[in-house]
Amino acid sequence: MVKAFVLIVVDPAKTIEVYEKLRAVEGISEVYQVMGPYDIVAVVEVPNLTDVPAVISRHIRAIEGIESTTTCVTFPETAGAR
Repeated sequence: MVKAFVLIVVDPAKTIEVYEKLRAVEGISEVYQVMGPYDIVAVVEVPNLTDVPAVISRHIRAIEGIESTTTCVTFPETAGAR
């Protein structure tokens, strides 16, 4: 399983609406409203690295009110890494 954190800037008037729509997106396991330079953090969990761009471009960035996204893909866990 591949996990990515999507840092999202949202039109302030649409934060709650965007949050609710993100919660319904297949491939998103968690959604948080946050303070700071980003408004929402969505956690994407998909089987393959190649699935990440589709979730972001087709499902996340298509939501009205999202102004920009930054995606941080995690490294897979490796045996012995601590």
